[in-house]
Amino acid sequence: MNDNTFDELDELESLLESELQAKDLPLVHNEMEVQYEDPATLKPNPWNPNVVDPINQLKLEASIQKDGIKRPIVVRTLEDGTLEIIGGQHRTLAAMSLGYDKVPVINRGLISDAQAKKETLIDNFRYGNDDVLRFSELLQDPEIGSAEELLATMPIDEEELAGYFSHLTAENVDVEIDSILDDEEEKGETIDLGATQPTRTHQIIRFRVSVEDAAKINELVKKVRADNGYTEADDMTNDGDALVHLLLTDH
Repeated sequence: MNDNTFDELDELESLLESELQAKDLPLVHNEMEVQYEDPATLKPNPWNPNVVDPINQLKLEASIQKDGIKRPIVVRTLEDGTLEIIGGQHRTLAAMSLGYDKVPVINRGLISDAQAKKETLIDNFRYGNDDVLRFSELLQDPEIGSAEELLATMPIDEEELAGYFSHLTAENVDVEIDSILDDEEEKGETIDLGATQPTRTHQIIRFRVSVEDAAKINELVKKVRADNGYTEADDMTNDGDALVHLLLTDH
């Protein structure tokens, strides 16, 4: 990241602050009360963009079965009195599957379609990203459960979980080696690092693309895998090898 990038970020921050001050918007205080409703009576909205695959839906059910529902379902009231889900459709489905006859609900009242859609988007998005090292350390905290327990209840697969664990291991090894080197330099001695943990050979990387592009990329990767015999490792590694072949061959 160069100085120009930092300048652009500073300008953007100043612009946002200026716009907020210029609008002089009052703070919005929504007094919310939690009520309890039968999940079977809650109507899904027709625009929810959040899609959960069957495996992660089962993990959500396992999480709710183990720890209960931690976030209320957000709904609005329609003209006919029906409660329509704004946020929490998959929690609702999980609760129904588990046999819940009551779930915690926050009712936003008779709000417009536009406001409901906006709140659905807000409910589905995060405003930050995980710090990989801190996330790895949190995953390895023995008090929150074993790797098997995390896999059973979190929307993460075995490869991703292994990647976070190996990242933490690699960070610790680097720190330990640096510390050893510093100590040995003071003593004027050399050390053998041959007995340290093996070097990481792979890393999980992630991208966000459109659904249409994702389908095209998946088909292309499958073709490259088949054409070039990338079949010996696990599916994620085979896909990665095919993608590298596609991007770097003849470049």
